[in-house]
Amino acid sequence: MSKKASEPSRREGSRTDEFLVDLGTHVRAVRAQHGMTRRILARDSDVSERYLAKLETGQGNVSISILRQIADAMDMNLIDILAVGDQLSPEMQELYQLARHLPADQLAIAISEIRKQLARSEHVAKARRISLIGLRGAGKSTLGPLLAENLGCEFVELNKCIEREFGAGLDEIFSLAGQPSFRRLERQCLTDIIANHDDIVIATGGSIVADEQTFSMLLNRTHVVWVQAEPEEHMSRVVAQGDMRPMRGSREAMKDLKQILAARIPLYRRADAKCSTSGKSIAESLHNLKNVAKGLIAPE
Repeated sequence: MSKKASEPSRREGSRTDEFLVDLGTHVRAVRAQHGMTRRILARDSDVSERYLAKLETGQGNVSISILRQIADAMDMNLIDILAVGDQLSPEMQELYQLARHLPADQLAIAISEIRKQLARSEHVAKARRISLIGLRGAGKSTLGPLLAENLGCEFVELNKCIEREFGAGLDEIFSLAGQPSFRRLERQCLTDIIANHDDIVIATGGSIVADEQTFSMLLNRTHVVWVQAEPEEHMSRVVAQGDMRPMRGSREAMKDLKQILAARIPLYRRADAKCSTSGKSIAESLHNLKNVAKGLIAPE
């Protein structure tokens, strides 16, 4: 293979370097969203920590930069090259191709129409299901049962369902089966809950937002509330519970927690509503959460 075909040209060098840095930043952010250390990711992906470090600092996987050059040469976006196989369904590929050729004003109109169509069926699809998302220590497990009692419905903690399904605790699930197996169990348990309950409060795990397929199901089939707290309150509540996962053994637990929270904020913001528990008593937080929930499930 010629040098031209096997490595980026000098003219493209700076753009390639910028792309690899952006790619590394994205990988690092997704890892943080999942609450995974680089060592855990290396173990679960069978990729060395050294290579992951290179990738996350913009020094790895040069082959994808060549793919970027090919896409540019054909006046295409990278997604046009990657949208093959099961990356995007035929319908999504067609929708993408149609949308990318629309001028900005017509694209805005198309988006508005799609949102109107979704809004018409959304309330029926979500029934009276309330799901609580947020980092551990936000108050989901404490407030969830109280909210369910107030609304006269059932309460379920998703992680407890996963543990019952697997027959072991979360630590053992991650250790024996790894994160992919946990994600499959999480998705299956959520599917079963939604299929069998129209009126329920669900407390989810903090990292559910990092799995797009499961989080999309949660957003589409439940009224999602982001339960918020300040990082220091998250940490103090977690310590009080005796649970330091996934920061166990870390000397910089607060720094790790803040990084995870910062990485997940864009995902948590996709919730239908939010409720802060910072500086509030359980009674105050429950009052606020109850009002938020009733506003979401109230008939139009």
